[in-house]
Amino acid sequence: GKLSRMSIIEEGDTKKVRMGNLAIVGSHSINGVAAIHSELVKKNLAPDFYEMWPERFNNKTNGITPRRWLLSANPELADLISSKIGREWITHLDQLVKIAPFATDSDFVRSFFRIKKDNKEKLAKIILNTTGNIVDTDSLFDVQVKRIHEYKRQLLNALNIIYNYLQITEDGLSLSSPRTFILGGKAAPSYDFAKLTIKLFNNLSKVINNDPRVKDQMKVVFIPDYKVSIAERVFPAADVSEQISTAGFEASGTGNMKFMLNGALTVGTLDGANVEIRDEVGPENFYLFGLTTPEVKKIHDEHSHNPWDLYNADTRIRRIMDALRSDMFCPGEAGIFQPIFDNIMGADYYLLLSDVGSYIDTQAQVAKDFLNKASWGKKAILNVAHSGKFSSDRTIAEYAKDIWDVKPVL
Repeated sequence: GKLSRMSIIEEGDTKKVRMGNLAIVGSHSINGVAAIHSELVKKNLAPDFYEMWPERFNNKTNGITPRRWLLSANPELADLISSKIGREWITHLDQLVKIAPFATDSDFVRSFFRIKKDNKEKLAKIILNTTGNIVDTDSLFDVQVKRIHEYKRQLLNALNIIYNYLQITEDGLSLSSPRTFILGGKAAPSYDFAKLTIKLFNNLSKVINNDPRVKDQMKVVFIPDYKVSIAERVFPAADVSEQISTAGFEASGTGNMKFMLNGALTVGTLDGANVEIRDEVGPENFYLFGLTTPEVKKIHDEHSHNPWDLYNADTRIRRIMDALRSDMFCPGEAGIFQPIFDNIMGADYYLLLSDVGSYIDTQAQVAKDFLNKASWGKKAILNVAHSGKFSSDRTIAEYAKDIWDVKPVL
């Protein structure tokens, strides 16, 4: 019953302390770090405590510092913005909304793209130095940089990459826009499956980048030893921000905000802070795909997900999974990616096969839209203009006012 659920001690042969319950009982304020996350805390994680102490629960959406992630990391874009609206945005990020009218100013858009190209050239040098790959800076830079974890679904990205490769090599098709898939991130030391995911991307890179049939249509690069100093070069150079976690699993994320602040367009699920990013920038400036959190919960509750049904019903899924299972991407190491195949075709807990069709279709739309530079530039600049909410200044001010009860001294 409720009493046993709320107990700080979990009874059983070996008694355990429930750290979550202890933290809630010992705190005067409990918050999630994005609106959707805070609702999940109240409804799914701690409903009994929320019923008892509703006044203790609140939301504080995460933020990022604009001094690091725009002023320092992207000084050319910072200068362009300041030349139009002054420098108040540096400490009051909501002032960025004043650049929204410039999203349709052809000179401003041209300057924005010139700066983006400069940043892509800088990142291309790092990629060449760290991976030996030469990348086309006119191609679409499609970026996913974050900790390697199954729920973050780097593998969904891999499935789309494989599909693109098969379209070129087996179907003789050309991609709408040449694309450079850029990945980076680290895996926990004992997380073997995440390590195997990194191995997959390195193998995809080796096979695809050396296949003469692909020519310059696509490249795959996995940046080694991803860290903040690399991140400062990555975010300003990105055209597309991959925020593709299974809905309901990402508490917030902040990489999504750093990409937005630097004028990348998000391809994402309704998860974490993506929900609020889409609310701020408008659905027409965000590439949404995939299941929602309630849909994911329903599938999990009902155990209604059958990967083999999807495999048999969808030619695209069948081709991708067969290629993954073959030695196409592991010549001389046959069967090395069988655990990934087995994971997806077994439980597929993170519902890759439920979302992959929607993801592939969305990515195809992205490729078409990237060809229209005026429209793409407008969307990118509007993302910058509407990123004001995601300043850590706002987050910290809310903590100070609502939780810590301290007043600023400046």
